[in-house]
Amino acid sequence: MPSTRPPCSLGKSAFIRFLLAVFLLTSAGAQHITPKEILVIYNKADPESGKLAEAYQNARGLPDSRLLGLDLPLKQDISRGEYEKTIVAPIRKYMDEKQWWKRERDAQGLLIPSENKIRAILLMRGVPLRIIPGPTTPPKEGEKAPADPISHRDEASVDSELAMFGIKGLAAKGVLKNAFFDSKIPLSEAKLPYLVLTSRIDGPTYAICKRMIADAVAAEKNGLWGRAYVDIANKLPQGDQWLEAIVSNNREMGIPTVTDRFNDTLPKNYPLTEAALYYGWYDWNVSGPFLNTGFQFRQGAVAIHLHSFSAQQLTDAHKNWCAPLLVRGAAATVGNVYEPYLHLTHHFSILHDRLLKGWTFAEAAWASMPVTSWQGIILGDPLYRPFRHINGTGKNRTEDRDFRALRAASRQWPDDDSLRRGKLSAAAEKLKSGTLAEGLAMDFRESKDLDNAKLWIAKARDFFPDRTNKLRQDLQLISIMREQGKKHEAIQALRTAKETYGTFPEADSVSGWLDILDPPPPPVADPTKTPK
Repeated sequence: MPSTRPPCSLGKSAFIRFLLAVFLLTSAGAQHITPKEILVIYNKADPESGKLAEAYQNARGLPDSRLLGLDLPLKQDISRGEYEKTIVAPIRKYMDEKQWWKRERDAQGLLIPSENKIRAILLMRGVPLRIIPGPTTPPKEGEKAPADPISHRDEASVDSELAMFGIKGLAAKGVLKNAFFDSKIPLSEAKLPYLVLTSRIDGPTYAICKRMIADAVAAEKNGLWGRAYVDIANKLPQGDQWLEAIVSNNREMGIPTVTDRFNDTLPKNYPLTEAALYYGWYDWNVSGPFLNTGFQFRQGAVAIHLHSFSAQQLTDAHKNWCAPLLVRGAAATVGNVYEPYLHLTHHFSILHDRLLKGWTFAEAAWASMPVTSWQGIILGDPLYRPFRHINGTGKNRTEDRDFRALRAASRQWPDDDSLRRGKLSAAAEKLKSGTLAEGLAMDFRESKDLDNAKLWIAKARDFFPDRTNKLRQDLQLISIMREQGKKHEAIQALRTAKETYGTFPEADSVSGWLDILDPPPPPVADPTKTPK
């Protein structure tokens, strides 16, 4: 994902002129996508694809007419011709037969939906993922390669291309502006009948896909409660700013957030517990905490890692990021199938903000995407609203108690830090709650009060009964040493931790940081071999 920001030459002027005329209405109401506005697409050649469609139908109460099976090839990659023939044409025909839309020609001759009863399309595992690049004409001798690396490209995710499937006459190359980008209102309040929000239920196995559906429905009943982990890897300012905004937003909402701001991503097997949210970047393949075979996200978790090829494939549980995160229990994620360029991928801060406002996952993710006809995909139930109960509604469960308390304190005393912290301090001491103590520590740390942050990290370490949570507190104290430039103290603390915790999976994180701060000497050269 290069740091340069190439010019965004859209190359589809007729449609762009149409988009510029779009006016998004504002409204106090917030009606989100409903089951009757979803069309589910599955591959008739894949029996499991049809079973997943039925599972989703049962979970969300969809009528039979909202399931459409297509005769599709059993492969991930298809040509643009195959895409048009096997996916777009039959969906348009079905929409006409059901009289679910009305299309009219604009002044430029484009056939555009002016009315549409379908607001979202859900693709099931078995539906092809990528439209491969078409043949290109290489520059002639003496000609320079195009300065704009976007306008000549026609490869895309099936999902992103399908968002504008109702418009006939668009050029294949380049990208289209997403008029829903950064919208402050849900899709039902926007006059965008030509835009259909696409997402997919997909992953390495049928069982994982079925679990994604069940987890979204179950998590909505109670709300998504747990700890957030944000890994800010200091790669490029724009991406780092998105993650910083998430940390700030979580602090205001009372969501306890463990934040790593070192250039290296989180070390192998870093001790993540009660993980409901994860945002990070930038490794090619799954790494860090997610290499721990015993790790699992909380039910309904949203977990996203920003990388150019995070969704290049969805079948290998060890490759890229989207598939491995789903294997480890995430219910929803987003990614890219080809190089998207940073400014044209999902803006994490917008996505997270809309989720916290109670939006559906499809609406939040599409509001975060600047363009269509490009590389992004959304994996998860489009109707899933993980933070529907962020203000305290939903079923109360014992395992959510302390996370709910942190949120309730932020709602009750949003502008009085002293009072809020005093109430939480008393509760943490009374309940001997490691969760409340760690939440307080993170709050103090973000406000740069490191003395109180260290005090409450130490209390959290005492309150947590298990070594995994205790280890994370030690690592957080060590991270403060690193931030303060106390490298020698950090090394000594890591050596002590290595002796204290011995050999359980999460202890590998200690060795990971030690190798960074105090790297082992290079191996002795073998005189019998020629140096490389």
